[in-house]
Amino acid sequence: MTEKLYYQDAYLEKFSACVVSCTQGKKGYEIILDRSVFYPEGGGQPGDTGILGGVKVVDTHEKGGEVIHYCEAPLEVGSLVEGEIDFSRRFDFMQQHSGEHIVSGLIHSRFGCDNVGFHMGRDTVTIDFNCAISAGELKEIERQANELIWKNIPINASWPDSEELAALPYRSKKALSGEVRIVECVGADMCACCGTHVKSAGELGLIKLLSVHPFREGVRIEMLSGKRAYDYVCGAVEQNAAVGALLSAKYDATYAAAKRMQEELVATAYRLTGMENRVFAAIAEKYGAEDEVLIFEEGLSSDAVRRLADALMSRCSGLCAVFSGDDAGGYKYALCKKDGDLRSFIKEMNMALRGRGGGKPFFAQGSVQCTRAEIEAFFEK
Repeated sequence: MTEKLYYQDAYLEKFSACVVSCTQGKKGYEIILDRSVFYPEGGGQPGDTGILGGVKVVDTHEKGGEVIHYCEAPLEVGSLVEGEIDFSRRFDFMQQHSGEHIVSGLIHSRFGCDNVGFHMGRDTVTIDFNCAISAGELKEIERQANELIWKNIPINASWPDSEELAALPYRSKKALSGEVRIVECVGADMCACCGTHVKSAGELGLIKLLSVHPFREGVRIEMLSGKRAYDYVCGAVEQNAAVGALLSAKYDATYAAAKRMQEELVATAYRLTGMENRVFAAIAEKYGAEDEVLIFEEGLSSDAVRRLADALMSRCSGLCAVFSGDDAGGYKYALCKKDGDLRSFIKEMNMALRGRGGGKPFFAQGSVQCTRAEIEAFFEK
């Protein structure tokens, strides 16, 4: 089996090894070495990438105790090669994985539930638990997790024998036997795990729990640790500062200012709707004597187009058509006819004017991608 150097030292970046085999597969050339620093995908942690013998390693997996390096080009069997992992990527995974252990251990201790799912994504980490956890409770877990970081608790890995293993109160999704690797975040968690971790919690710097949502029989938590958490908080602070500048509000008053602006916008929209309805009633009064009406109005929303058409229908006996837009971006429309059936007409119009839309037999809404001249020509026809 491949000698797994990453278990001897998770911080080792470079190494030399002998090429044991090289075969071509679906994901590139599958290369096995006598020893490797490349961690293979497992335990929710992605496989390492890097360089091996001058060739790019795009992924790493394990099969039957052998670490398989998926490379973009072949390497000569029997040759001695130098390898180097992308350590910034590895260290990020070490931070995320260690942070997950601390949070899972605290939640398991407090609620007695199990971690039933763990995914280390490109942007965030998600953990699934088979119990209910509120946002308030999650906030307390986050505080406890960061207190452990401030205490810089040790994070240790060991391979206890069967007798020692039987006496340990470790977390595991299933009963284990044989060689089992135990990772302990002292005072927070003890768990069977094959992943790589930092040596102490202080290397995480920060744990940030972003959200908790119902998921299956429990909840899904979204979290960040280390540099990801730091970058997230910096981005949030910058965004809040920008919003505060727009609203002329201090950093701790942006929500109140935004809520106040929202209320003002709702009130303004309500007044605008009332004014539009009075204008639409006047327009309907103007065209009330006509059987059929085709109107173009600038700058109307879809709802305003509908309300104008509805006002016209209350006065006119024939087809009422309202369009709003321009030749470059197309037109929104509303067509109606009291007690009429416009379905075949709408279908023909949409085909002719590159439109889409529909509704009730007597009232339809949609949009067309054409010019005003094309619309007028269609209705003239």
